[in-house]
Amino acid sequence: MTDAGASGEHRTRRFGGAEAIRAHVTLLVGLGLCGFAFWFELGRAERGNGLSWAYVFEWPLLAVFAVYMWWNVLDPERQTRVKTKKTKELAPEFHGMLNAWEEHQRALNDERLDHDAPNKD
Repeated sequence: MTDAGASGEHRTRRFGGAEAIRAHVTLLVGLGLCGFAFWFELGRAERGNGLSWAYVFEWPLLAVFAVYMWWNVLDPERQTRVKTKKTKELAPEFHGMLNAWEEHQRALNDERLDHDAPNKD
């Protein structure tokens, strides 16, 4: 399969199916609620409620966050791709420290496993 075919398959899987439809509907409902809340708070703010001005700016930010989360739900592999790109090589002077840390983690894990193991007495 070519890269274009794999990309098209991924795009279809991402934007189709029952799970994606639920994500789309949830986003639309959330955006509708954010829009209504924005309009409601804007009206209150214009009538003199000073605290409502904070909500006037909060609801659009919440809508942007909803779109961000919607996108992450549709493309869960994105986080893996981003982490892979950001991985940096460890400087040589820190390899000893990394090895000591990994050995310490193994010892803690072994100790935990020994503690959790049933007693054979």
